[in-house]
Amino acid sequence: MYKIRTFTVVPAVPEPLTRLRELAYNLWWSWNADARALYRRLDPELWDDVTGNPIKLLAHVSQHRLDQAAQDGGYLAGLNRVMENFDRYMARKAWFQQTFPKFGDDSIAYFSMEFGIHECLPIYSGGLGLLAGDHLKSASDLGLPLVGVGLLYRQGYFQQRLATDGWQIEDYPTFDFYQAPVTQEFDEHGRPIRIQVELGDQPLYAHVWRIQVGRVPLYLLDSDIADNPYELRDITSRLYGGDEEMRIRQEILLGIGGIRALDALKRRPTVCHMNEGHAAYLALERIRQCMNEQGMDFGEAREAVMPGNIFTTHTPVPAGIDHFESPLLKKYMTHYLATMHLSLSEFEAIGKVDAADPREQFSMAVLALRLAGMANGVSALHGHVSRKMWHNVWPGAPKEEVPITSITNGIHTETWIAPEMAHLLDSYLGPSRVDRPEDDELWERVDDIPDVELWRVHERRRLALVAFSRRRLREQLRRRGAPPTEIKAAEECLDPEALTIGFARRFAPYKRGDLIFRNPDRLLKLLSDVDRPVQFIFAGKAHPRDGKGKEIIKSILAYINRPEFRRRIIFLENYDITVGRMLVQGVDVWLNNPIKPREASGTSGMKVGPNGGINFSVLDGWWPEGYDGENGWAIDEGRIVGDAEFRDHVESETIYEMLEKEISPMFYDRGADNLPRRWIKRMKASMKTVSPRFSTARMVQEYASKLYVPTAERRARLSAESFSGAKKLSHWKRDLAHEWGSVAIDAVNTDDHGELSVGTEITVRAKVRLGKIDPESVAVELYHGRVDPGDELVEGQSQRMDCNQSESDGTYWFSGRIPCIRSGQHGYAIRIIPQHADLPHRFDTGLIRWG
Repeated sequence: MYKIRTFTVVPAVPEPLTRLRELAYNLWWSWNADARALYRRLDPELWDDVTGNPIKLLAHVSQHRLDQAAQDGGYLAGLNRVMENFDRYMARKAWFQQTFPKFGDDSIAYFSMEFGIHECLPIYSGGLGLLAGDHLKSASDLGLPLVGVGLLYRQGYFQQRLATDGWQIEDYPTFDFYQAPVTQEFDEHGRPIRIQVELGDQPLYAHVWRIQVGRVPLYLLDSDIADNPYELRDITSRLYGGDEEMRIRQEILLGIGGIRALDALKRRPTVCHMNEGHAAYLALERIRQCMNEQGMDFGEAREAVMPGNIFTTHTPVPAGIDHFESPLLKKYMTHYLATMHLSLSEFEAIGKVDAADPREQFSMAVLALRLAGMANGVSALHGHVSRKMWHNVWPGAPKEEVPITSITNGIHTETWIAPEMAHLLDSYLGPSRVDRPEDDELWERVDDIPDVELWRVHERRRLALVAFSRRRLREQLRRRGAPPTEIKAAEECLDPEALTIGFARRFAPYKRGDLIFRNPDRLLKLLSDVDRPVQFIFAGKAHPRDGKGKEIIKSILAYINRPEFRRRIIFLENYDITVGRMLVQGVDVWLNNPIKPREASGTSGMKVGPNGGINFSVLDGWWPEGYDGENGWAIDEGRIVGDAEFRDHVESETIYEMLEKEISPMFYDRGADNLPRRWIKRMKASMKTVSPRFSTARMVQEYASKLYVPTAERRARLSAESFSGAKKLSHWKRDLAHEWGSVAIDAVNTDDHGELSVGTEITVRAKVRLGKIDPESVAVELYHGRVDPGDELVEGQSQRMDCNQSESDGTYWFSGRIPCIRSGQHGYAIRIIPQHADLPHRFDTGLIRWG
């Protein structure tokens, strides 16, 4: 075989246009309409062909056209304006610097298995990645000292094609890094930065690439290099591809390799944010670093590292968590664990709820929870579900006190808003809207927009969506080998003036993509109504190994292929950012009907808000926080129904009823000016409430204020003076655990003599035995609340008890009072919990005594 020696050819961009190439490598253009317009003006048709990729555009646009633009005064003036805005954006002092001026250069590293930034970068699959991409963009807008860390997939997530019978087919085209806004990182000697991780006793090497997202660098690891044997090169081939062995390899590279890549780049973060459990191994690598550099043992290093870790869970069901069997852990982790003097059984105990259960698999989420100082769900409801799902990680902790908070997801408004709608909003909300998308008062000005102007913009976006859908449908049919008559008929699908409903998401069975087809006759009545027609646009992928999800798509295609449905329902293949953007910008209604409470948050419905779309959804995920009765519609009443058949029947009938009797009549209720005034009122209500509350600007501000900054401060406190605080805390925990067996509640006395009146108090005294434990090291509390019919304590509250008597044998008397605020049956219990100023949360030790 001959040896290939490579070199890179770049476009010969004329000198006046050189900054076009600079800008192309910063994804700021992906959320700046004027920047994108510069590239489109060079060759509109080519811009569409290269899916809005400026690197590819500059590589393929004709030299003659570049020379023309370099002589065009109007084009150069536009380029100068865009670059002035870009320079100002990159240099300005933003929200974070103004709010936390003392934070300094301490960095935050955000780890995620996928990032959805733009369609020209196929390193995302769905909601998790799109959220990660929007997180980086808002972090850039707000000036957070944040970096992203992920994997650079050669084939990314699959491209979806549907066979004639509707069965999903997965294609994996290779991603050309050199035709995308990705740059390789080199060291000071001009050599590619290369990191090494251990996969068992075998080394794995990876290069580091960078995507610049405004002011935030995203570093991505690539294992497809000549230094690795073939079987290891494909670790970064496909996102969520392969078996469990491939998954553990990818997660080792992401977590351990990601930390080592940051070290190689001389960027050691103060805070590491794990976006799902895939990156949990990063906590181990940080512990190993601490042990090696500070001479600590594992326990001390754990206390030093844990405060700087944050874990965000996105999964409301245990089945969605990555689990690994013991033989797989033994194969890949034993050698690495030995460097920390940690046995496999000790390691597995950290990642199991019950370390003594040999049948329980190792959980990446449990590992993340145990090694993170703070954890959160992604909506208020999901926080509640997560506390219930993971309460056994902290035995004895009441579910409502489980240390998992919630920060509700959001969207990066400028990424998802239609340019025409953005221009309209700028005219009435003012230019500060772009910098303050979370400002409720600004969005109140939506009421100032004349109804006719808002409606005309929305109608243009629906028309654009219909034209886009017809074009995509024709392409799909050609690929399937459809006859010319069928391809021609695609030009008549959908009505640009009809009520248009969108349903696009991952086709997991719990999302019930086929629920609307449960009663085909009733659905057909809606579609064929001459005066008030309704039409649907579907899109979405099923995971390659999700047979049930594929069957749902196939069943939908079977309906769509029936002549009576064909013109009013279409399914767009290969759901990606392009399709998603067109849908959220053009639909009238966004339908969402998951099985409650299995939707952690969902963000697609948030994206229709600033575009004037209206949500019609089950009260799950983010919608219970967004819905107010006037800004959309709810499919259910917030109930959780166990009987699947009954639930699907009731909720599908509700969808038909609402469409027939409220939604469709409101849309078609027109005055003499042909404006649907009641509908527009609801559009405005949706825009005013959904847009500011569910913005990633608000979300990232919450992460900064509630998690990042407190985490960094606690980490700094424990690492001061050669980590003396972490060492003291570790020793305190060991001593406490050693003595905890002697802790007991020996007696409880009360002045309760029967029924009590509202407004009175009940006094409780408890005799507790602490042995050698200092009473300052524990909190003795009354835990009280209402007793439900199942004899469970609900709506519990804790009341601290005071120590008012001590005895020589290590026993103490504590007393406290319970206020009687409302009538009914109430109860209480006594508990003893360790307390220390440096604990991340009160249940961190896993020790609690009830009595």
